[in-house]
Amino acid sequence: MRAHRVRALLMGGQACVFYGAAEFSRDTDLAVAADAVNLARLRRALAGLQAECIAVPPCGLKYLRRGHALRFRCHHPEAWRMRVDVMSNLRGVEEFAKLWKRRTTIELPDGTRCDLLALSDLVRAKKTQRDKDWPMIRRLGEAHYFEHQHRPTPAQIRFWLLELRSPQLLAELARNHPLVCRRFIRQRPLLAQAALGGMEKLEQALAAEEAAERDLDRRYWLPLRAELEELRHAKANATPAAR
Repeated sequence: MRAHRVRALLMGGQACVFYGAAEFSRDTDLAVAADAVNLARLRRALAGLQAECIAVPPCGLKYLRRGHALRFRCHHPEAWRMRVDVMSNLRGVEEFAKLWKRRTTIELPDGTRCDLLALSDLVRAKKTQRDKDWPMIRRLGEAHYFEHQHRPTPAQIRFWLLELRSPQLLAELARNHPLVCRRFIRQRPLLAQAALGGMEKLEQALAAEEAAERDLDRRYWLPLRAELEELRHAKANATPAAR
């Protein structure tokens, strides 16, 4: 992606590894800018990986802009069978230009530089209906908290108050930063319970918050899944020449 100057940000399980919340992943998940120039660069990069589109929709700007994922399988010997999933619009996450501006860039031991979704954006992108994503959100928050708790910045405290999913850590944070906590209660009502310190009720509030996000994600994907079904049906019924 860097070789072809694709504006792409690593997300998903591999990004979680870099943020200290290890997760095994067979896929490479990327958020990309949905414009004609970047799509042309992406296609050249995928050609270099000998990647084929393995599902509907086909590789096109209108599908990226609608919020669909484009799915590819690589056949290059150095990336054999690696799946690459590409998206541009993510539910609950801001437009790509803002994601790109606040991206995290890391350097690997071999000198390769890698652009990732910022941690706060990665957490928001993982608020899906999938069971595996919610424990990962919790681990991401915990790893960040334990790394920075002794000298936190205001931005880090804000992130923890809005995104931590560990009852004990939320209660500790509310106790240590009561004025800041009160400022964000309207944005995240369960912080009122965190300030009171009742673990059982706080756990219930976290579960209700998760359920609400899962339901939002289900409703978000309903029309997109209907479009995919139409595309699959059209592809199955296409003539050999059209295919």
